Amino acid sequence: MQPALVAKYGEARLPRYTSYPTAPRFSPSIDASTYGDWLAAAPPEKPASLYLHIPFCRSMCWYCGCHTTITQRDEPILDYLDMLREEVRLVSAKTRAPLSIDHVHFGGGTPTIMRPEEFLSLMWLLREHFDFASTAEIAVEIDPRTLKPEMATALGEAGVRRASLGVQSFDPEVQKAINRIQSEEQTMEAVNRLRKAGVESINFDLIYDLPRQTVESCIATAKAAIRMGPERFAVFGYAHIPSFKKHQKLIDEEALADAEGRVAQAEAIAATLVAAGYRRIGLDHFARPDDGLAIAQASGQLHRNFQGYTTDACEALIGLGASAIGRLKDGYVQNDVPLGAYAQRIALGRLATAKGYRLTAEDRLRASIIERLMCDFSVDVPALATAHGFDPQMLLRGNGKLATLESDGILDNADGVIRLREGGRFLIRAAAAAFDAYIEQSGRTHSKAA
Repeated sequence: MQPALVAKYGEARLPRYTSYPTAPRFSPSIDASTYGDWLAAAPPEKPASLYLHIPFCRSMCWYCGCHTTITQRDEPILDYLDMLREEVRLVSAKTRAPLSIDHVHFGGGTPTIMRPEEFLSLMWLLREHFDFASTAEIAVEIDPRTLKPEMATALGEAGVRRASLGVQSFDPEVQKAINRIQSEEQTMEAVNRLRKAGVESINFDLIYDLPRQTVESCIATAKAAIRMGPERFAVFGYAHIPSFKKHQKLIDEEALADAEGRVAQAEAIAATLVAAGYRRIGLDHFARPDDGLAIAQASGQLHRNFQGYTTDACEALIGLGASAIGRLKDGYVQNDVPLGAYAQRIALGRLATAKGYRLTAEDRLRASIIERLMCDFSVDVPALATAHGFDPQMLLRGNGKLATLESDGILDNADGVIRLREGGRFLIRAAAAAFDAYIEQSGRTHSKAA
C-alpha cells in the first residue's frame, strides 16, 4: 500500500463490520418482550445458528478485547453453566417448534474451561431443545495452554469438528509484553490431541501490531504455525482501546507500531501464508484451497458475522450467555454483559435481553452492500438497491466518502459497480464506511482502519 494512503487512512477508527448496524447503535428499547415476539415469529423450518458465550479465563491476556472474567475456581463457572442451561430452556420455550440448527459456535473467554462432563451435558441439552441437522457444524474456541486430554476427547464425542486456537505470536518477547506465555510445543500438543479426537478442521488466530512485534517475528510465527498444518488462519490487527478495556493500560503504547508498521506486519504474514498455499479470504482470513471458506469465496457465497468470515448463511443467530448477541429477521438483540445482571434476569425466568436494534428496510440494503464489499471486495450497488426496492442514487449521489476513495485510487466506481483495487484491500473497511449511515456517530470504540 502506498505510504501516502497509509498516512491518510491508517489511523481512522472504523468498525470491523461483523454486523450492520454495529453494536453501538443498540438500544434498551429492544427488550426481552421484543425478543420473545421475534422468537415466536421465527420459522422453525429455516436453518438457524447458535452462539454460546463462556466468559471465563484462568489468566488475563492484556491485549484481550473480549467480555471475560478471570477465575481460578470452578464454582463461578458451574453457577454460570446452570444459568446458561436455564436460558436454553427459556429461549426454546418461546419458539413455535424446535429451531433447525446448522451451526453452533462456542466462544469466550475460554469455552474449554468447563469440565468435560459439563460440556457433554450442555451439548445434550442443546440437542434436546433444538433440532440439529445431521451435518450441523460445531465449532469451539480453545486456549491451547489449558486444553486437557479429557476435554479434547469430550469435544470429539460431542461432535465438534472445527476448533479455533489462539496463538497470537510465538515470539517470547511479545508474549511477555502481552502476558500470554505459550510455547510452540504446547500448541502442537493441542493440535495433536484435537486431531486424535476427530476434530477435522483447525483454525489459528494470529495478531499483528502487538507490543515489541516486528515484521521478522510475524514471519517467524506464521512459518511456525504453518508447520502445524491448520486448515485456516484468522489474522487480526490489535485494537488498542484502553478506555474500553482497562487491562489494556498494561500494554506499552510506545512499543506498538505506527500505521505503516501495522500494514507491513499484516502484509508480511499474508505473503508468508499465501506462499505456503493458503488463499486470502476477505480482509483477514486465509484458508487452504479445498477448505469451505475458499470454496464459498470462489462461488460468491462467503458471509460475515460476529465470528468473522463464515460459510454460515443462516438468517437467525441465537445468542446464549452473558453479553451474547443474537440476530433474527427483525433485528439484533444482546444479553446483559455483567454476569450478575445476566444471572438475575435468568433466575427470574426472563430472557436476558438488555438491548438491541430493529432493522429498517434501508438498514437491510446497506447491510447487504457492506457484506458483499467485505467478502468480495466488490459490489453492484444498483442491482442490490433495485432488489431491495430502492433508488441506487440514494446511496451514490453526493457520496463524498466514495468519491474521495475513488480519487485516491483505492477503488473504481463504474456506474455504481464498486471494485477495490488490489492495493486497497486493507482499506476495505473505509469503503464499507462509505455506505454506513451511522458512521459519524462512532468513535474510538472501533479499531484502526489499517
